[in-house]
Amino acid sequence: MDLQKRSTEELILEAAQAVFLEKGLAGARMQEIADRAGINKALLHYYFRSKEKLSALIIERAIGVILPRVMAVLDTDMELFDKIRLVVDTYLTFVSRNSFLPLFIVNEVNRNPHFFFRAVVEKERNHLDKFRRQVEEAVAQGRIHPISPAQLFMNVMSLVIFPFLGKPIIQVGLGLSDKDFKREMEHRRTEVAEFVIRAIRA
Repeated sequence: MDLQKRSTEELILEAAQAVFLEKGLAGARMQEIADRAGINKALLHYYFRSKEKLSALIIERAIGVILPRVMAVLDTDMELFDKIRLVVDTYLTFVSRNSFLPLFIVNEVNRNPHFFFRAVVEKERNHLDKFRRQVEEAVAQGRIHPISPAQLFMNVMSLVIFPFLGKPIIQVGLGLSDKDFKREMEHRRTEVAEFVIRAIRA
């Protein structure tokens, strides 16, 4: 693929990402994406035949970046509490730079769960095996309170994902500006991990 083609595709993806964030997939129009990218609609259709293909690629690329990073941390020999801290930091670093993605991904995956998501997740699922064994061993040794690996993983993911999903509610309810919200998300890098560790430490 030549540089010009890559550049055009990147312009389209950036434009589509912005439009999807503002309008959602249902409200987005190919003409609006083309206008935002500074190209004509025919050229947009040359690269991507539909907005569904565009949204699939945007989400797949995002998941293809963050999921391997998180799974790679879980697959290390790192001590369990340090692993929890690094998973939280890794996820929040990525999502803070791509704050539209959690809600967008959830909406689109719920709309069509077989769209591509399963193929992406299946490739990474085995990386959880070491984490499962590590949690089970920590419970057996009495180092942490009894908890299943699935529940621990869901607790961590829920605490880091939900604030981005519920951002409008949180901002209105707590009277937070965008700057305030960003500051609170920075605090969560340590708050979430330490909250979970305190909850499970025996």
